[in-house]
Amino acid sequence: MKRACVVLLALAVLAGCAPAAPVPTPEPTPETTPEAEFYFTRENFPVLDGSTSMVPLAEAAAAVLLGEDDASDLISFNRTSQSFRNLANGNCDALVVAEPAENVFTELSDMGFEYDMAKILNDALIFVVSEDNPVDSLTAGQVRGIYSGEITNWSEVGGDDVEIVPFQRNAEAGSQAAMLRVVMDGTPMMEPPEDYVIDSMGGLMESVRNFDGSAGAIGYSVYYYANDMRMAEGLKIISVDGVAPSDESIAAGEYPFLVPGYAVVAHSEPAGSPARIFWDWLQSEEGQYLIAEMGYVPAAG
Repeated sequence: MKRACVVLLALAVLAGCAPAAPVPTPEPTPETTPEAEFYFTRENFPVLDGSTSMVPLAEAAAAVLLGEDDASDLISFNRTSQSFRNLANGNCDALVVAEPAENVFTELSDMGFEYDMAKILNDALIFVVSEDNPVDSLTAGQVRGIYSGEITNWSEVGGDDVEIVPFQRNAEAGSQAAMLRVVMDGTPMMEPPEDYVIDSMGGLMESVRNFDGSAGAIGYSVYYYANDMRMAEGLKIISVDGVAPSDESIAAGEYPFLVPGYAVVAHSEPAGSPARIFWDWLQSEEGQYLIAEMGYVPAAG
């Protein structure tokens, strides 16, 4: 309901009474001679791909730019790492996405594929535990200790004498890439039992929520997915270094584990093409307005 209302509000503000929102095209170059205004249609709208947590933004952007109440049927995302491969292979035109695993960048380089990657929003990696777990906050060092296997019992971090069960995402997940990059920061993660590696963010939340009737589990996700999409209901989102994740603490850079979101197109994508116009629009004042209205934290804070 919230998403539908926000999309309708954004349509009213951005599109007015027009059938679709006109988007200024870039200045002409010797290679391109775009018209003064460009209108997206279902026939020319770029094929999008990206991260699970970015699906609501992609759906809202499509609805606004097409002047429709609902354009969700155009959006089918294949998750973070695979979406970059799809862009390189020409299976999509633009990404709305988190940063992928490091090996994906290596793959793209080996393919000779060049891309333009623009930051459009701020997100954060957050940690969830059972509501029955008395621990409300961990330090960044304690989080690394838990996921390296150095800390194995909640009593070591001020909790009950209960074994810590740290769930992880699969290697291809954007949240796993963020975990390695911004949390572990070179510290090796422990090798988890196969049952503790979850291939979806929703599945990870469910695993922590329902683990063995105890408060021993911990897991992670991105803030927007957990909070705005309400996937952490029935769980506790803990503070890190005494800072609770929120729109304000993320925008101010106070929360320690920040995870940007990006718009990505092939570097060869010409000015005036629908994909390039979409990429530019997400960075524009109107695009940033929509990002804020959808509950994300815009790149400008």
